[in-house]
Amino acid sequence: MGADAKPRAGQHSHGKLGASRSAGEGAVDWVQTLLRGRPRQVDDLAFKTRKSAAQELWVVVVDASASTRRHQALIDAKGLLVQLFEDAYRQRVRVAVLQASGNSPQWQVSGAKASKMLGDWLTTLGAGGGTPLLQALEDVAGWLRLRRKQLPQEQQRFLLVTDGRLKAWTTLPVLECPGLLIDIERGPIRLGKSRQMATELAIDYLHIDETVSC
Repeated sequence: MGADAKPRAGQHSHGKLGASRSAGEGAVDWVQTLLRGRPRQVDDLAFKTRKSAAQELWVVVVDASASTRRHQALIDAKGLLVQLFEDAYRQRVRVAVLQASGNSPQWQVSGAKASKMLGDWLTTLGAGGGTPLLQALEDVAGWLRLRRKQLPQEQQRFLLVTDGRLKAWTTLPVLECPGLLIDIERGPIRLGKSRQMATELAIDYLHIDETVSC
């Protein structure tokens, strides 16, 4: 496994997976655009700046535990991830994807360029089993620390997709990476733990319903 970049820690103003880099022209930044909401006009698009093209890495943790079956939460999350992985492929971004379900988290890819394989994995991804999310976060934190030593110039961004339905936790690992938690909890009774988790991880928070609103 690899490790990387020295991103700025904590929350960043503007933008969901870190500071917005809108330029008003050039290549469309589909990740930033999508997470703002469904674009209806040109002004809704975010653009990548033309400054130095440092290697970029998107680290994605997907909670696919049994609770994410409810109210098609995981299904909608998969639709969002399809777009994200397509953007990563177009922008030649490297990705690391960790699935949190069953007895232990499983790496699907760790620092490779986005490829069709991720789409195939999403097609077969189903919800079930336990919630090894805390272990997944620990694994990611350690992996990122190592990668930063190997690739100190890499720009890292972190995305966590979860419904937050975990038992109590004491502390969460320090990621030192700008990021976003997409809350997929739905239904009439919500525990609302995802927002707390985002705060403790020092990343931004967004409910999945907001990603398809204008």
